[in-house]
Amino acid sequence: MLILIETPAGFALFQVANTKALNKIENIYDYLQNEKQAKKLITPFAFQQFKDTQEALIATSKLINGKIPKKLTKFLEKNVISQEVQDQIAVQDKKLAKQLQEQLGLNCIQTPVTEQLFRGIKSQLTNLIEGLSEAELKSMTLGLAHGLSRYKLKFSTEKVDTMIIQAIALLDDLDKEINNYMMRLREWFGWHFPELGKIITDNLIYAKVVKAIGMRIKTSQTDLSGILPDNLEADVKQAAEVSFGTEITVEDEKFILCLADQVIELTDYRAQLSEYLKNRMQAIAPNLTTMVGELVGARLISHAGSLVNLAKYPASTVQILGAEKALFKAIRTKHNTPKYGLIFQASLVGSAPAKLKGKVSRTLAAKTALCIRYDALGEGQDAEFGITNKTFLEKRVHQLEEGVNYRDVKAPQRGKARPVSSQAQYQEEADFQPQGATWMQKFQKGEDKRQPTSDLPQNSQFKKVKQQ
Repeated sequence: MLILIETPAGFALFQVANTKALNKIENIYDYLQNEKQAKKLITPFAFQQFKDTQEALIATSKLINGKIPKKLTKFLEKNVISQEVQDQIAVQDKKLAKQLQEQLGLNCIQTPVTEQLFRGIKSQLTNLIEGLSEAELKSMTLGLAHGLSRYKLKFSTEKVDTMIIQAIALLDDLDKEINNYMMRLREWFGWHFPELGKIITDNLIYAKVVKAIGMRIKTSQTDLSGILPDNLEADVKQAAEVSFGTEITVEDEKFILCLADQVIELTDYRAQLSEYLKNRMQAIAPNLTTMVGELVGARLISHAGSLVNLAKYPASTVQILGAEKALFKAIRTKHNTPKYGLIFQASLVGSAPAKLKGKVSRTLAAKTALCIRYDALGEGQDAEFGITNKTFLEKRVHQLEEGVNYRDVKAPQRGKARPVSSQAQYQEEADFQPQGATWMQKFQKGEDKRQPTSDLPQNSQFKKVKQQ
């Protein structure tokens, strides 16, 4: 039997010399505390040392996530698979054992005996592995512990939540500032060249053109082919020749160009921030991002305070999150409550017909709540769950638009026929069925001679009945 040990120094394989002897040992851990007994029972089979702490950190992080590191795969292929070793391999981690069985076809085992072997071997690592000193093992353990702590802190849910909240808040502030700056630039430069604002509607391209030409008289000498297509460039140059704008000084031009530079820089920074937010959302909440997009997902997280807090909300709260004022106003004035809040900005709700927006938002909120809990509390790091739910929602919207029922299932029958043992019993049951009057009314009139059964309640109505 082989024993696979993952250590801070590297991967090691040990072989049990006599497997039958293990059953005779009462306490294997205490037995292996003796160095001579440990070397007699356990022999080193193979050892692959890590080059540095970074390599150990990469391998350990994959093992924590239940994946097989490439270094471990090559190590087992070289020492076990290629040599056609048929021995069983004891693996301590259940997830790793399952992955080794499925991907490499190894025969992995886990028993109470192997658990004691793992403890005993780890206490004798420096004695069993040649060339591995106690000081070197301690330094590797300390370095790996620090690196793993920094890695976990870097990808911590709470820390990433903070980054997302700050990023989406800054993104909204940048949109407001860019709009204000662009409004000032159009009004300011519009006094000098008013026709340019009608030709160019895009804000960023407008700022770049202003920065390129400066004064209107330089337009004919400026090459705008890198900014505008040929037809628009010709229109701008033609409009500059017949423009009715006022003249500006060199000092005016200086400050207008500085404002155009600010608009261009802020727009570029906003694009970088948007990409950063998209990557963060894909890392922390991939399923939520798939359902509603990174901007709506980030605003939901920001509104709730964190992803964990958002996961605690029911679907009905997620649906109207962001419309609290409208909700309380509707409750106070006894009007209809809002059907959606921030979730209205999702593409599925926005593209739905007006009469179906309420139904789509309710269904989207239900599936989004599941995706949020999967991201916050689940172990998966992919977006498969979100893709499955989004596909369902798209089909649901298509069904609603076509007027198809949600589930084409017939209503279940209210009762079942009781089995009848004979034709006489069937006739008796048929005669017993009330036709226009209950059997109790027939009994009172003398038409039915049967007595009430004992399991029926004996109230005053039954006591007053006299048999004829």
